[in-house]
Amino acid sequence: MKLRQSISCLELISYSPEQTQKFGAGIGEICLPGDVFLLVGSLGTGKTCLTQGIAWGLGIKEYAASPSFVVVRELYGRLPLYHADLYRLDHIEEIVELGLDDYLYGNSVCVVEWAEKGLSVLPVEHLLIQISYLSDNERKLQLKPSGKRYLEMLAYLNKTLNS
Repeated sequence: MKLRQSISCLELISYSPEQTQKFGAGIGEICLPGDVFLLVGSLGTGKTCLTQGIAWGLGIKEYAASPSFVVVRELYGRLPLYHADLYRLDHIEEIVELGLDDYLYGNSVCVVEWAEKGLSVLPVEHLLIQISYLSDNERKLQLKPSGKRYLEMLAYLNKTLNS
């Protein structure tokens, strides 16, 4: 995994789905209740793959499949994980009507795929992860923190990835 960091962004290149999952597992291991991860990226870039890793890092044995048709899946490990997918929603009103507040502001971890569809109604404090397609196996992950908790998380991830 290749790494580059600035004060407000951590950028890395994953060279395989397994690396993306392993990175996600590292995130899951340090999750605290109330953590919110907003995933943005085109179809097939690895948003669900990253979520699978986060789930594994939380000790969840169940496979974290994309919840595209059910919108939110609940998985249980060290902390509950609410895995939301906004792909099939086209209007901000649909997102508001979901009542995601219980998931987003509770004692759980929440991962939202296709978060760009609802940024205006999602928590101000979060870790935005933009995943971009580079080649068949390479993906660029840009982590952009919003809030003190996520700045600290970024610093910790940077430190562990560089050691």
